[in-house]
Amino acid sequence: MNEITYTVPGMHCGHCERAVSSELQQVAGVESVQVDLETKVVTVRGAGLDDAALRAAIDEAGYEAA
Repeated sequence: MNEITYTVPGMHCGHCERAVSSELQQVAGVESVQVDLETKVVTVRGAGLDDAALRAAIDEAGYEAA
C-alpha cells in the first residue's frame, strides 16, 4: 500500500473536508483519505496511486494541492 500526503491550504471547514475527501475517494486505487483541517494536510492511502489523478481530484473539488 502506498501513502501520499498533500498540503491543501484552502481548506478551512467541514464542507472543504467533505468535498476533497469525496473527490479523492473516486480515484482508482484509493482505499482511505484522512483530512486534518488544523494542519491542512490530506493523506491518501491505497494501491497504485497516481499523483496526477489525485491532484486533479483535489482541483476538481475546488482546491489546490501544494
